[in-house]
Amino acid sequence: MTSRHPSRFPYAPGSDGTPRLSYGADYNPEQWPRAVWEEDVRLMREAGVNIVSLGIFSWARLQPAEHTWDFGWLDEVMDLLHEGGIRADLATATASPPPWLTTAHPEVLPVTATGETVWPGARQHWRPTSPVFRTHALRLVRTLATRYAGHPALAAWHVNNELGCHNVYDYSDDAARAFRAWLRARYATLDALNDAWGTSFWSQHYSDWEQILPPRLAASHPNPTQQLDFKRFSSDALKDHLRAEREVLREITPDVPVTTNFMVMPGIKGMDYADWAGEVDFVANDHYVVPGPQDRDELSFSANLTSGIAGHRPWFLMEHSTSAVNWQPVNVPKRPGDLARDSLLHVAHGADAVCFFQWRQSAAGAEKYHSAMVPHAGPDSEVFRAVTGLGRTLRALAPVAGSEREPARVAVLFDWDSWWASEQDSHPTSRLAYHREALDWYSALLRLGIRTDVVPAHRTDLATYDLVIAPVLHVVPAALAKELTHYVEGGGHLVTTYFSGIVDENDHIWLGGYPGALRDLLGIRVEEFGPLPDGESVALDNATTGTLWTDRITVTAPDVEVLARYRTGAYAARAAVTRRTPGRGSATYVSTRLGADGLTGLLPELLAPAGVTGELPSAAAGAVELTVRRDAANRYLFLVNRTDEPVALPGLTGDVLAGPAADDGLVLPPREVAVLRQPRPER
Repeated sequence: MTSRHPSRFPYAPGSDGTPRLSYGADYNPEQWPRAVWEEDVRLMREAGVNIVSLGIFSWARLQPAEHTWDFGWLDEVMDLLHEGGIRADLATATASPPPWLTTAHPEVLPVTATGETVWPGARQHWRPTSPVFRTHALRLVRTLATRYAGHPALAAWHVNNELGCHNVYDYSDDAARAFRAWLRARYATLDALNDAWGTSFWSQHYSDWEQILPPRLAASHPNPTQQLDFKRFSSDALKDHLRAEREVLREITPDVPVTTNFMVMPGIKGMDYADWAGEVDFVANDHYVVPGPQDRDELSFSANLTSGIAGHRPWFLMEHSTSAVNWQPVNVPKRPGDLARDSLLHVAHGADAVCFFQWRQSAAGAEKYHSAMVPHAGPDSEVFRAVTGLGRTLRALAPVAGSEREPARVAVLFDWDSWWASEQDSHPTSRLAYHREALDWYSALLRLGIRTDVVPAHRTDLATYDLVIAPVLHVVPAALAKELTHYVEGGGHLVTTYFSGIVDENDHIWLGGYPGALRDLLGIRVEEFGPLPDGESVALDNATTGTLWTDRITVTAPDVEVLARYRTGAYAARAAVTRRTPGRGSATYVSTRLGADGLTGLLPELLAPAGVTGELPSAAAGAVELTVRRDAANRYLFLVNRTDEPVALPGLTGDVLAGPAADDGLVLPPREVAVLRQPRPER
């Protein structure tokens, strides 16, 4: 088990010196007159704020010209925060280069796949592979670290900000040179690269490294392995920048932890955060709710995956919103109770810090309509009252600080290579959405009240789980296929889906019939895919409906059981869902997209062989999400009401740390959260 108080997490100490949950926001005092700063600190104390992220977009203020520095304002803010008992997650301020830098060195600006320059005027207008940008950025980092190394308010370093949010893919000449160097390190020889990229196709054989370019605008579909490798390279290029800043910080301030804010949320797929996790002293994440029928399911999914990336150790929620954002087509405010419920759901999944963007709502700029802890209406507002109420709740949850997230019996595997590769062009369908399929399985498990982990596919000990679900596990190297086979033969229960096992790590087809690397394990063979056009569906004989995809399955092993057949469509009467039982485990294949509704009906049959059942009263299944954290002495049960109705939870006992009293049985009001502390059973 991990340490109760991991030494590299920037805990805010309570009055007795023990860790407590951190609470705060991005703080941008440079946007406001000096007269506002003292009021900010006073209101922060009122709200229970104990940490802020500071200086994120302040490069132009800190260094107004190449040889001019201005730290006076930041010195004063750091001192004010310290006097108010508030710690600083101090940013390196490299997220957006100042106008003087891009004017003097336009070669730091990114270039799109079509050759257009990304000009200044917004943010993140820099190339991750630019030597010029790197030189100026590290000079700023070194100057900041030297100046604030001993400041008592300094709690952690915040490298850049949301690395890759807008500049993950750069197709410039700098990127081309760096891409070639990356490829040399990966393949060593041109022969190996030509083999991996399949360059015999379309006369693409390379005879010199200098001939290789990023996948810029081409006459037709660019080489698919080139595309996949460029995605891997682009993630690595940003990771390399993270490392470069981190090494300067560690050289000067070795005792100050370093992090950067990931963005584990829908639509952000360019960075392999499971690969990045080892580069930071603690994992931090930004998350924003996207309204829709699965909005809170997705919040839970992303928080859960962040915990998986963090190895179930505590992590830092660096940004989320108090209410509406500014970047969606329609920016709907949160309902009463959502601010607290959203925040505490992150805590339930392992966050030991809850922070918002931002502290005070901007009066100018592109994010002036984005909500904040102090809205335009000021502290006499429903939002600020909700903010202070959450602060009180987080203080009451101090005993949870440092506890780990208790593993579940079920895991959903998440794999960046499969996400990247399965959604590339020139495939059987352009409608496949990897993240959506994974979320559908998770939503169905939530509806059934099954506690589940979302974990990185290549960094997980599968043997710790009774049931592993691997949706659209498209990229399966030989080693992973072997690991999955050993898992099943050893008694584990595997579920996978359409378009899984199809290619190896080079995006080459596993020949002999689909599902390729998993064909023998599943005991089936598919000769041809059957993707469905928009609007078409097929009925299954278990009363579910499939969309998007079908497979013409031939059963090849005698121990395969057909759990469901197609009732309509081109493959009517053929198998749609199969299960093979080699050894002590089972391997199940689902050949169509059933959606959350269909999976909710199918899952009980898949859970049964693993002996997995819900842990809450049956009447609460689906209405309440249960997540458990634990330390050496206690378990902390987070009970989140997912509905707009009160839910009774009879029989649950424990010390109530947050939520309604449970003297006569616990009843969760609509959209509320209760946290119970129970003694941990003797082992």
